[in-house]
Amino acid sequence: MQTDVAAFAPGRVNLIGEHTDHTGGRCLPMAVAMGVTVHGRREGDRVLLSSAEVPGVADIALDVADPAAVEPAWARYVAGVVAELRPEVGFTGGLRSDVPVGAGMSSSAALEVAVALALGHDGDVEDLARRCQAAEQRATGVPCGILDQLASAAARDGHAFVLDCHTLGRTHVPVPDDVEIRVVHSGQERTLVGSAYAERRAQCEAAEALIGPLRLASPADADAIDDPVLRRRARHVTTENQRVLEAADALRSGDVVGLGTLLDEGHRSLRDDFEVSTPTVDATVARLRAQRGVHGVRLMGGGFGGCVVAVTDPGALAEGWHARPGPGAHLI
Repeated sequence: MQTDVAAFAPGRVNLIGEHTDHTGGRCLPMAVAMGVTVHGRREGDRVLLSSAEVPGVADIALDVADPAAVEPAWARYVAGVVAELRPEVGFTGGLRSDVPVGAGMSSSAALEVAVALALGHDGDVEDLARRCQAAEQRATGVPCGILDQLASAAARDGHAFVLDCHTLGRTHVPVPDDVEIRVVHSGQERTLVGSAYAERRAQCEAAEALIGPLRLASPADADAIDDPVLRRRARHVTTENQRVLEAADALRSGDVVGLGTLLDEGHRSLRDDFEVSTPTVDATVARLRAQRGVHGVRLMGGGFGGCVVAVTDPGALAEGWHARPGPGAHLI
């Protein structure tokens, strides 16, 4: 049976709560009004997808064994989803994306979620996110958390949400109209590879072996760790978890200055305690922060280059992308 399908999944911006998801901590993401649309027909015994934005064709067997070996590289994410869902019927179609590549807005998660919906995933948003998280791990070998996929799947238009990455509990928070969120590229391409991410994750796990789950620990618990590296890693996670709750309160009350201050504190923590910033990123943060109407700026994403996110008055920044809070993934 042939079935025409179109599915949309958004990219995301994480306002605050960086490098907390893999320890079951808290984040404050929102979907953006940009994303990936997969359109086509359920048919045949392979998944075939092409795109005007990226070269090559994803040509995936339904019994694909090793998604990480698929070419072109972007097709590995498609293959990861196929390997997780194991659909009985293939798919022929195309994809469109207006998520800026390399902007830290999680275009890969948007692709995974859109493909999963197009292939017929019919579970709840938590199951959708978990399967797409596993798909990305298959595709890249990076032990990523669930933030990106759940933000794409579960967002609400006009809102950010506090995400508890342990329980997957979500509390939606309206984003006031007089808060503008801009994403600006630092000019340095991200150089994060699996080993760097995995090293930070392993250090967090080592800290947890000393003081228990970081999602339950306090900054005072982190400061009691003797090893200076593990102490800094744990201090970032524990203080960042607190900043998420404070940032949600600032959004609810329309306190853009307070929200900006929390972003500034988050960047210093990522720079000094988690050590994932670079001189180029720091210079971008300082340059934007000095501009009138900009209330806070921080590194966004895994680090080692890439983009920063700024909280500003409307119109204060002309560069970068205006990230407007949009709806979560859905069939069209």
